[in-house]
Amino acid sequence: MDVDVLIVGAGPTGLALGIDLARRGVDALVVERGETLAPGSRGKGLQPRTLEVYEDLGVLDEILAAGGAYPVGMIWTDGEQVGRHAMFDPAEDGEEGSRFTGPWMVPQWRNQEILLARLRELGGTVAFGREVVRIGQNAEGVTAHFASGAPVRARYAVAADGGRSAVRRALGIPMAGETLDPDRALVADVRIPELERTWWHVFPPSGPDSGFLALCPLAGTDQFQLVARLSAGAEPDLSPEGVRKLVAERTHLAPEAVTELLWASDFRPRAALADRLREGRVFLAGDAAHVHSPAGGQGLNTSVQDAYNLGWKLGAVLGGRAPEALLDTYEEERRPVAEHVLGLSTAILRAEARRGAATRQLGLNYRHSSLSEETRRDPGPLSAGDRVPDLTVDGVRLFDRLKGPDWTLLTLDSGVFLVRPDGYVGWAGDTEDGLGTYRARVGLG
Repeated sequence: MDVDVLIVGAGPTGLALGIDLARRGVDALVVERGETLAPGSRGKGLQPRTLEVYEDLGVLDEILAAGGAYPVGMIWTDGEQVGRHAMFDPAEDGEEGSRFTGPWMVPQWRNQEILLARLRELGGTVAFGREVVRIGQNAEGVTAHFASGAPVRARYAVAADGGRSAVRRALGIPMAGETLDPDRALVADVRIPELERTWWHVFPPSGPDSGFLALCPLAGTDQFQLVARLSAGAEPDLSPEGVRKLVAERTHLAPEAVTELLWASDFRPRAALADRLREGRVFLAGDAAHVHSPAGGQGLNTSVQDAYNLGWKLGAVLGGRAPEALLDTYEEERRPVAEHVLGLSTAILRAEARRGAATRQLGLNYRHSSLSEETRRDPGPLSAGDRVPDLTVDGVRLFDRLKGPDWTLLTLDSGVFLVRPDGYVGWAGDTEDGLGTYRARVGLG
């Protein structure tokens, strides 16, 4: 084998997985078909649960320094400010057992730079300009073939190469879903020096043949992210002239107010889920497994947490500390989460749900997983399968005890908890009776 794990795609999913494997001593290689990291602000919102994951992966300080909180929306009509709108319902400090009360804005290109720097710090590698064109496997491993360069042989492979995943298509895994809007949308990063950066500027449709446009100041930069729903049947014009014309048509700004277009793309909002998240020794993660509407900032966050779930399991199996069957729990746990979050993001797009507690992703759990074993007669608020809250007990912060790639045994007033490497309770009991049986089952001896 050339490597233990081949990760296809150097977006947030692939990079986060690379970091998690590198800190476990797993020989992993990330390959990316582009010559550089993907440009653009894209998924800019990091939810509280993802920020907790980033703390464990060792990038939280850089992420906090690179971004900022979301601004309040300012609604404009005919060049006049007509109202304000809070885009997210914040939590009170400590309300959900987290130090974070809402999403943190970091442009995706900057997020990726931070993750790549951390991966390299740990000795990990990204090979750019490596486009997968064919993939095969047998009982021992996976072979990936590229448009140029030698093939790579790995014990396992992970497709983290986006919604149009070449690996998923090569494996013949269908992705079922629905188009949520028949009209296309445009997203771009622009500079507009004259526009105030205090607000997230929202311009509702001016008529039945128009569409909304929003300009969000990107924290940590001098740029705005422009998002616009195009008129029915309109083809996107991603040129600087096209973007300037769109801004002038939808806002009070003159075309020349847009002094620079840094990046632009178009998309049609869609919700879709792969029929399965594993084919033999190949796993699907992130957008390769599930595609979300951008509403509510759920896609990137769900994707990073896919990586966080899969990383410790691959590390345990490759290190000989757990049976290969442990890898079956990846789909068992992550597919229901993806289904739930897809429904949530679709409901937010359709104005049927708000961006509140559910979007922060702190309440997602694995209670129904085969890895979750609750033996207490009266479990109380923290049950097997739940995320351990960020609490301080007897002057000790629990998250400080949980950091790192290992399982943690906690004894608290409410019982005994064996916490998984990803911060969820695996086993809970009133005493340690039965803990040995669980440990043997999951490969802990």
